[in-house]
This record gives sequence, structure tokens and C-alpha cells, in this order.
Amino acid sequence: MKVVVDKYIPFIQDALAPSASVVALEPEAISPEAVHDADALIIRTRTKVNAALLDGSSVQFVATATIGYDHIDTDYCRRHNIAFTSCPGCNAQAVCDYIEECLRHLNLPSTATIGIVGVGHVGSLVAKMVERKGYQFILNDPPKNIGKSIDEIAQKCDFITFHMPLTTDGPYPTYHLCNEHFLQRCKPNAVIVNAARGGVVDETALLASSHPFIIDTWESEPHINTDVVRKAELASFHIAGYSVQGKLNASQMCLDAFSKHFRTPILSIDKKVVSLHADYGDSAPGWLQRLSEQLKANPEQFEQLRKQYKLR
Repeated sequence: MKVVVDKYIPFIQDALAPSASVVALEPEAISPEAVHDADALIIRTRTKVNAALLDGSSVQFVATATIGYDHIDTDYCRRHNIAFTSCPGCNAQAVCDYIEECLRHLNLPSTATIGIVGVGHVGSLVAKMVERKGYQFILNDPPKNIGKSIDEIAQKCDFITFHMPLTTDGPYPTYHLCNEHFLQRCKPNAVIVNAARGGVVDETALLASSHPFIIDTWESEPHINTDVVRKAELASFHIAGYSVQGKLNASQMCLDAFSKHFRTPILSIDKKVVSLHADYGDSAPGWLQRLSEQLKANPEQFEQLRKQYKLR
């Protein structure tokens, strides 16, 4: 059995080795030729899984080591009986920690109201965190019938953070949910935060507005808008969910799904391998500002900075 794996997914190659021939590639090298004779594909957001990649291949299973899966053409997979899975909740705590660092940087007064749009794995943790800090908060999640309207979020909140997948259809599409109309309804100095998916926030509308904003996920990654980078209060390179524990969770969830699909013995990550990452990256207070300074100084190096980021 051949499995093609994004080489930047940690811990997973050794765990797969007893059950498969593993080919670890740079994301840009995951091509139709590379996957033609593969049985399985384990990727991240940089790989677009669609007809262009999979037509004529032997791939029957796709896992993405990420929460979001808008880079996977799920309709194509269903039509061709290709199983696919993502890792919901794998890095929820890491993203919550990112939002907490945003609040620490801004030093908002205790009277500030926090708006949380999307109350899934991440949004639920963010709600508990801001409550612990003593802030008032308003939730919004129409698909779950939770909280208040998006209008109330706009009118009452001083800090608004988005936590949902990117969708373009259905009763509650999230593409450009934060757009010109939404921003016009917001309080004048409300801070907008996107650590969800690029495209949930309309960056052109942000540029035209006077609102301060913080961005981790971008509309045109890795070719990000340098004007948006320069204007951002804080800008990071899609690493809000990058923690050792979050990566471990995602890799193990992919392995679990792989084992279930191919009916292999249970595959587990060797804790000794994880211990090799004990030298964590920068997580001291102010870490996000330091990352932002790196990106603002070198926005053209977005992808390189992301690849080299040391897990916190």
C-alpha cells in the first residue's frame, strides 16, 4: 500500500511505516504523477484535492490534518467513492490560546464586550476563556441555534473573532461573512480577528474601513496582500493552531481514520518521537507581536515562515 504524505505533518511517517510504503513530499510536489498509484493521501490545506489531482489515480482515502476541508472537493470524492476525513477540534486549544494572546496584546478594558461568531470546538473554548477573564461576551452560531444575531454582535462588541469553516452555499454561507455591510454596522473601534479561514473576512473591505484588525488566515495564501499585512494590528502566517499538542492530535486522528478505513491494526504515534519536539518555540508573553514583526518585515516569505515555524 502506498501513502503520499505532506512532509510537514509531524509524527505520522514512522507510525504509518508498518502498514504502508510512505512517500513524504513537499506540498507543491503532491501532483497527479505523485499520487497516480497511491492508495491514500494525507495532506494539509496547501494541497487542493480535486479532479485535477485525482482523476485516473488509485487513491481511495484522503485525510487532511486540519480542521477545515474547503481545499477538498468533497462532491468529487463522494462521486468517486473516495473516503475523506478532517480533524475537527484537533487544534482548538491552540487557536484559543492565540485569541487570548490577542487580548493580552490589546489590553482591552474589563468593560469590553467580546463577540464570538461560531461556537464549535474553538468558539466554545474562547467563550470559556473570556468568561474566565471577566469579559462580557455575545455568541452567534445560527446553524446551532446558539446566541444572538450577527447584527447584535456588530452593534455591541468591541472585539469580534470568527471561528467557523469556509462555506459558500447552504442556508448560512460564511464566505465574506465579515464584509463591508457588517463593518459599517460595527462599533467604530471594534477589533476584527480572523483565525478561522481565509475568505471568512473580506480583506478588501477591511482595508477600506477604519477598524483595527488581526489576521492569521488569509484569502490568497500563500500570496497574501501586503497592504493588508502593513495595516494589520497583528499579522501572522496561519499558525494560530500550530502547537505540538494540536499537531499530535491531528496526526493521530488521521491515523485512526486510516486504520478504520483500511482495517489495519491500530496505528499509534510513538511518544518518544513526540519528545523530540520538547524544545518548543516561543510562547512567552508577546510572542504574537514578535511573529507579526517577522511577517511585516518579510511578507513575501509567508510560506517559508510558516514552514519554519517552531511549534509552541
